[in-house]
Amino acid sequence: MRVLTACARWFAVVALAGLTLTLGGCATPPTDPVALAEFQKTNDPFEPANRKILDFNMFVDRILLKPVALGYRTFIPQYGRNRIRNFLDNLNEPVVFVNDTLQGQFARANTTAGRFLFNTTFGIGGIWDQATAIGMERQTGDFGQTLYSWGVPDGPYLVIPILGPSNPRDAIGTAVDSYMDPFLYVGRHFGGQAKHNGLYRWLALGIDERERNIEAIDDLQKNAVDFYAELRSLWRQHRATELRHGEPAPLEEDQDLYSDPGAKKQ
Repeated sequence: MRVLTACARWFAVVALAGLTLTLGGCATPPTDPVALAEFQKTNDPFEPANRKILDFNMFVDRILLKPVALGYRTFIPQYGRNRIRNFLDNLNEPVVFVNDTLQGQFARANTTAGRFLFNTTFGIGGIWDQATAIGMERQTGDFGQTLYSWGVPDGPYLVIPILGPSNPRDAIGTAVDSYMDPFLYVGRHFGGQAKHNGLYRWLALGIDERERNIEAIDDLQKNAVDFYAELRSLWRQHRATELRHGEPAPLEEDQDLYSDPGAKKQ
């Protein structure tokens, strides 16, 4: 059995730590029927521990992640940041291709394969996204999404140290995606510093993602009555859109999202 890559091992350790902390801080289900219905709908039985982990994450963000993201924005112009983002997205296309294939989304997988080949050649390694210009739009595909398409439930809401909002299904999916990434195997084969390319990519993606959300997170922290609850809601909405490849929710899901759990059926 192959040894997990450094990135996957690191993620597994962090995820395990988050799950351990979370399991130690379960919320007590309320006895009131209306409150109990809302509690079950929220699906966040580990909220006390999740809030503590979020506080830790925001502390790390305040002293490290946000300053690094601001420095990245200051010293790398928008044009350069776009090139870096395109390059990182292109490296992830094989993982998207595999997951779209596993989901039976063959048209999306074909588009992803075409994008990767076209951008790698004519986009000089993906630095320029030439594929989008000719109508091959970027697709989504991760193993958490694949598990969703196979009917695997998401499980309770989790906040994982450093990595942020997730759930058991997506946490497993992220680890699997890291393990199946072909560029991690290429880096390990060549040895030397190349074997750490997965970690470098993970750091670069994190910095880029944080830079692009500086204002959004600042506004949310400033205006939200309950930052934790707002972040949980926004993440779930965003993730639900990703899981459906951007398609609108089925009518029954849409009704459930906005229904009042305390309303009595006539």
